[in-house]
Amino acid sequence: RSVGTILSSEISKRYGAEGLPDDTITFNCTGSAGQSFCCFGARGLTMHLHGDGNDYFCKGLSGAKVSVRPQEGTTFVAEDNIIIGNVALYGATSGQLYARGIAGERFCVRNSGACAVVEGVGDHGCEYMTGGRTVVLGGTGRNFAAGMSGGIAYVLDEQGDFAQYRCNMEMVELETLDDDDDIAELKDLVENHQRYTGSLVAQRLLDNWDASLSKFVKIIPSDFKAALQRLTEQKIEAESAVTA
Repeated sequence: RSVGTILSSEISKRYGAEGLPDDTITFNCTGSAGQSFCCFGARGLTMHLHGDGNDYFCKGLSGAKVSVRPQEGTTFVAEDNIIIGNVALYGATSGQLYARGIAGERFCVRNSGACAVVEGVGDHGCEYMTGGRTVVLGGTGRNFAAGMSGGIAYVLDEQGDFAQYRCNMEMVELETLDDDDDIAELKDLVENHQRYTGSLVAQRLLDNWDASLSKFVKIIPSDFKAALQRLTEQKIEAESAVTA
C-alpha cells in the first residue's frame, strides 16, 4: 500500500511545496495496487498503473500525475468496470488523475485543486469539493455534488437523467457547454485522458466532438459562480478606469 508516498515525502522535504518539474520521475506499475496508491503524490512524480487500484487512490494528491488503465491482455470493457476503489482523490490539492474505467463511491470528496478524468463514478461524487476540475465520461451514482462549494465538474449525461435523479441541486447549478473557455478546458482534459490511458470512450467523443458537447452537463456551485462573476466585473471596471 501507499506506493509513492515516501518518495513524495522526500521530494517535499528537499524541494518544498513546489516539488520538481513535471515528469521528472516516472514509474510504470503493473498489477493490483493496494490502498492509498500515490497518496500525497508530489509534483514531479508521474505514475502509470496498468491494472487496478484499491480504496483511497491518490488520497491527498499534491501535484503528481497519475494514470490507470486495465492491464494488457484483459478482455473486459474498461468503461463498464470499476478500476479504482472508494474515496479516490480524497482531499487532493493539485495534480492530475486519468482513470480508464469506473471509480467507486465518494470520488473527489474534498478535492480542492486536482484535475481528474474518469469513466463513471459511484454515489456521492464530488461531495464537499472546493476546487479543481472533475470530468466524468459516463454515469454517476446518486447525490452527486452534495455540499460542493467550489471547482467545476463536467458530466457526460447520455441518458439524460442526471439532473432529475443523480445530482444534489442544493448548492449547484447545471449549465450547457457554450462558453469557449469551458469547451477548450474540457477538450484538453479529454485529450489528455485518451493520450495517457488509450481510452476508447475519449476517442469516440473526440471523433465526434461537436455532437459530443451537447451531451455534457457543467456543474458549478452557485456561490462560486457568483464570485467568479464579481471578479470578472471588477476586472472590467479596473480596465475601464485605466483607459479612461
